[in-house]
Amino acid sequence: MTRITVTVDGSTYSDEVEPRMLLVHYLRESVGKTGTVIGCDTSNCGACTVHLDGRSVKSCNVLAVQADGHEVTTIEGLATNGELHPMQQAFHECHALQCGYCTPGMIMQAIDVLNENPNPSEEEIRVGLEGNLCRCTGYHNIVKAVQQAAGQGATEDATAGAQS
Repeated sequence: MTRITVTVDGSTYSDEVEPRMLLVHYLRESVGKTGTVIGCDTSNCGACTVHLDGRSVKSCNVLAVQADGHEVTTIEGLATNGELHPMQQAFHECHALQCGYCTPGMIMQAIDVLNENPNPSEEEIRVGLEGNLCRCTGYHNIVKAVQQAAGQGATEDATAGAQS
């Protein structure tokens, strides 16, 4: 067992973990952040995407011990005082989900896309999201949501909500 200390959505957790435990399992089972979902368990679908020190990572492809001493933001950490993050609001308003299983990972990746390029073209959005799969193939409204969020300044630090 290895002791790790991780800040998740603004709260610090210190736990003993198996060295081979994946970050997604740590977040769900030890921290209780079940908004981070396990889609494929192979890092192909991106449903487990979270931010590690402000950059999107597939948490089924990162060991919990690799997050030791770092900050993790999950989908639950985006809202501020009950207000949805602009990307969450855009997904809601654009009906950018079908079954919704991919939505947490898509939102986390979409924020990262806008942090890198605040005014992306449709093609740049599609390329930026290509590591995240929507099994319902509902990409059209997802792209519309990212475009709407870009127009509303959703490039703010994704961890801002977690720290308030």
